[in-house]
Amino acid sequence: MTPRREPILNIPGALTALLLGLAAIHFVRALLPTDLGEWVIWVFGFVPARYDLPMSDARFPGGPGAAIWSFLTYALLHADLNHIAFNALWMLPFGSAVARRFGGARFFAFLAVTAIAGAVAHLATHPHEVAPMIGASAAVSGAMAASIRFAFAQGSFLSFRRPRDVDSAAQVPALPLFQALRNPQVLIFLGVWFGINIVFGLGSIAIGSAAQSIAWQAHIGGFLAGLVLFSLFDPVGPVADRAAPSTDAFDGGDGAARPRDDHP
Repeated sequence: MTPRREPILNIPGALTALLLGLAAIHFVRALLPTDLGEWVIWVFGFVPARYDLPMSDARFPGGPGAAIWSFLTYALLHADLNHIAFNALWMLPFGSAVARRFGGARFFAFLAVTAIAGAVAHLATHPHEVAPMIGASAAVSGAMAASIRFAFAQGSFLSFRRPRDVDSAAQVPALPLFQALRNPQVLIFLGVWFGINIVFGLGSIAIGSAAQSIAWQAHIGGFLAGLVLFSLFDPVGPVADRAAPSTDAFDGGDGAARPRDDHP
């Protein structure tokens, strides 16, 4: 009898907790009076213009603390349910792969780093912007970038041969960065992802009843951080470590030589 294949989209507990947490934060904020809800956005959203002023300046609420924590907390806020749903839609396939590979603690730490990288990129490209930036898109982009470091490898999620189970697919050794960047599938993915972000980023999308610009530079910052920093978080040995043949393989022993790619 043919072994039963597990579904590719089998959501790990860490990702489920993340999505439920983002939804809960949004619903709590939605229940607040309008003025208090806007105050939350100003205090926890990322406002580049905040850094034009002395940290003691009261024109932006939150003070010196907000100048620090908003590099991360902006990613916990969303404009509306459509905004959350859009990010969740992209996070489900790519975040599931990364969460299964990294485990909960590494997964959350990785998303935090890529969210911070997105805020840094936004600050560098919008140094005097007054409008708060919110949303987990930079972290989603980081997860997409991390996933392509291994997801196109044979036996992983995006390989031509479908994996028999998601756990095995998530543990396929990753290729070194520069080798991954020579993979045609990865290059196509990168070209499409960067093209979509730049094209749509030059326009706007509807968030609720208003048109909001897309912080595409933050997406790219999160993506590049995920692509480059992946190996610092990856608990699975690189492909080179697994490819080295044992000495027994050359002298008749029964040791066998054992003989991996990011983003939105």
